[in-house]
Amino acid sequence: MDITITKAKQVLGELRVPSDKSISHRSIILTSLAKGKSEIRNFLVAGDTLTTMSVYRSLGVNIHEKNGVITVEGVNLFGYKEPEDILDMGNSGTTTRLTLGVLAGQNFFSALTGDSSLRKRPMGRVTYPLREMNAKIDGRDEGNLLPLGVRGNNLSGIEFFNKKSSAQVKSAILLAGLLTEDKTCVVERVKSRDHTEKMLLGMGADITVEEENKEYKVCITGKKELSPVEIDVPADPSSAAFFAAAAAIVPDSEILLKDVLINPTRDGFFRKLREMGVEVLYLEEREKVGEKIADVLVKYSPDMKGIKITKEDIPSMVDEVPLLAIVATQAEGETVITGAEELRVKESDRIKAVVENLRRVGVEVEELEDGLIVKGKQKIKGGVVDSYNDHRIAMGFAVLGLISEEGITIKNADCVFISYPNFFEDLEKVIRR
Repeated sequence: MDITITKAKQVLGELRVPSDKSISHRSIILTSLAKGKSEIRNFLVAGDTLTTMSVYRSLGVNIHEKNGVITVEGVNLFGYKEPEDILDMGNSGTTTRLTLGVLAGQNFFSALTGDSSLRKRPMGRVTYPLREMNAKIDGRDEGNLLPLGVRGNNLSGIEFFNKKSSAQVKSAILLAGLLTEDKTCVVERVKSRDHTEKMLLGMGADITVEEENKEYKVCITGKKELSPVEIDVPADPSSAAFFAAAAAIVPDSEILLKDVLINPTRDGFFRKLREMGVEVLYLEEREKVGEKIADVLVKYSPDMKGIKITKEDIPSMVDEVPLLAIVATQAEGETVITGAEELRVKESDRIKAVVENLRRVGVEVEELEDGLIVKGKQKIKGGVVDSYNDHRIAMGFAVLGLISEEGITIKNADCVFISYPNFFEDLEKVIRR
């Protein structure tokens, strides 16, 4: 499905975007490891999270929904059942990588595959450290690519340096660590999103966190029973970012985004908007299930300045880097993004996708091996862009369409179902023509 977004006079209003994808995934996976029933409210119903639900049902977990509340009947650490068929991970890297950690210590065989995009994404970053823990995993490219086969085994604890600061890698290792009798530690130079350790701590896991000497270290001791919990999932900052971006670049705009997760490992995009000179306010700050949330107010700024984004900035805004590049087309001067090579192995090569699409709509941009340089204060002519079947590319260029002279047509725009099924309907609610 192709969609055309035309110029808007203003973006104005109040919105509660869908719930956080990362926490929604983990709410199913981690509560399935508990002993007893957990309840989840405001669960994100989207392509990737429905994949997680389907996979864990295939592993014998009873998951029910009634009146908007999802109940997960946890099977305890080793209560999963051998799946009767290949587990289909769809397009979800989070489901795949975290589930590899769970399956590595189970007493059965399982096989995992995914769609054409997921089968190209690197899994070795998880399978190799899991093998260090004595996991038996094999597959294409020596276990780096799906399909993968996992024969459960007795695991041993390790200490692992998470070079890429990947939260998915960290989470997979911690979940595998739950299934050992040893201590398992993950060390990071730049702290990645920490939802897994926060949730495990709330469920009674034997877990410790240390932050010193510019290092972040989380350790877990396994074989401790997890308690069921109640989880209320806040709004996704990655989804909220698209509307914040729209308000920042469309003249005379102002938007209030309700109930947004502002965990410091996730709100890098909002902090970078402030650095560019955009008015971004956190209102009614509060805490919910151990996570910080706020209502986020964003106002149009005609005087945005170009900034630099480096490797240290990436973990807290990795999904929003393409969107920030789009916003940067309206800032004064250049915006230089480096250290973002991780974007090349997402649902698409997001560096290439952003560069090629910006050029298609008349923007001057330079591609780097690990990022890009965007020239600011550019007029957006418009044209046809390719989503590359990547939800974040489709939504980002929809935002840019709001300031285009001739409109922007996005090919295969229905890929937004992966994380935000009603994105285009919500966009129409806040646009003033």
